[in-house]
Amino acid sequence: MTKSIDYGTLMHRAMRGLIHDVLDQVERSGLPGEHHFFITFDARQPGVELADWLRERYPEEMTVVVQHWYEDLEVDDAGFGITLNFGDSPERLYIPFDAIRTFVDPSVEFGLRFETSDSDEEEDDEDEEVEAADAEGGRPEAEVVSLDKWRK
Repeated sequence: MTKSIDYGTLMHRAMRGLIHDVLDQVERSGLPGEHHFFITFDARQPGVELADWLRERYPEEMTVVVQHWYEDLEVDDAGFGITLNFGDSPERLYIPFDAIRTFVDPSVEFGLRFETSDSDEEEDDEDEEVEAADAEGGRPEAEVVSLDKWRK
């Protein structure tokens, strides 16, 4: 049995499920209205498939735009494949959901941001502070987080 509920992991899983559902709907019906997506992902993550020249140009992180021209969007449980146009050169990509760092639909001012391992280390430090406060008999003050800080 774990010592606590891992809300961060559960929230990330739910947010990635939302992205899956949105892309699955777009796969079946196309992009409705003015909707379009900016998707930033970690190119170093296992399972990311890119053309060699794209990987050389974007070795760590890449942002793609799904808007006017895209083909063959295919969504599965682990991620999605899509063909995008890079300077009149169509290229096939596969992006696992675990590699996504941000997902933004500016047409409706919606965005999701996934914390990286650097912030996981910060969370570990905060967990240690909470454990220390509990051991001393005190409880740290709760923090209220506004979701508005992620809206753009």
